[in-house]
Amino acid sequence: MPLSNRIFMGLGFFFLYAPILSLVIYSFNESRLVTVWGGFSLKWYEVLINDADLLHAAGLSFKIAFMSATLAVVLGTIAGFVLARFGSFRGHTLFAGLTTAPMVMPEVIVGLSMLLLFVALQTGMGCSAEGGPQGLWARLGCWAFGERGMITIWIGHTTLCMAYVAVLVQSRLKELNRSLEDAAMDLGCHPFKVFFVITIPVISQALVSGWLLSFTISLDDYVLTAFLSGPGSTTMPQWIFSSIRLGLTPEINALATIVIVVVSVFVVISNRLMLSAQAKRDKAMQAAFAQGGSAH
Repeated sequence: MPLSNRIFMGLGFFFLYAPILSLVIYSFNESRLVTVWGGFSLKWYEVLINDADLLHAAGLSFKIAFMSATLAVVLGTIAGFVLARFGSFRGHTLFAGLTTAPMVMPEVIVGLSMLLLFVALQTGMGCSAEGGPQGLWARLGCWAFGERGMITIWIGHTTLCMAYVAVLVQSRLKELNRSLEDAAMDLGCHPFKVFFVITIPVISQALVSGWLLSFTISLDDYVLTAFLSGPGSTTMPQWIFSSIRLGLTPEINALATIVIVVVSVFVVISNRLMLSAQAKRDKAMQAAFAQGGSAH
């Protein structure tokens, strides 16, 4: 690689990661002023551990992110499989547009529309009516949507994240060689079993990538959460945004450092596992082809 390319690449990485590195360094700052270095200290991590409100917000964010990413992978995989394998059915264009709409639509519009939806559901089920809701389904609906909180945020984040998963799965399936699936069905394997035994393992990298992307989007989301949250359901981005109005403190830097470390370790482990699984699949396929060639 030419020296000039290395210099430009180094400048690019410096531009991207220098702010993150400075944030990590200043999380160990003794001084309360984040721009003035007062010596090395771990006191802000101790303050963070003793801050119950912040820990509750962080725990809620991680819980919602995990649930949203998991459900988004399930729904996004189904939508991506339909778009990639079912051809041009009636309503294909409408279905594709509705699937990817949350990805390209402003979050303010998505959040406002979902807020109006939940308010309409509360009114329709009589959640605020005198005597309470009537019927089992109305009671269950009011329990879920009667007050905006973790469930409404989960639904909103899943709606947003499944669009990204659907696009990843659809593109991966279109690139997939269907010879393995066709061979399995020729040998009498049921299509349902083919999907779980062959298709899912082959597109597992797209699924893991979609899960990680959905987890990050949900953990980072503020706009959609602001519309769908209620009392007692403050997430970590909301807590940080409200706190910096009073001034940025190294406590927030300490929280950000922990999040960076956890996410980085998780991404590295996931990448290692994906590479190892892919290598095993490639080796097994080569052995199967070699065995088939020798049999002929």
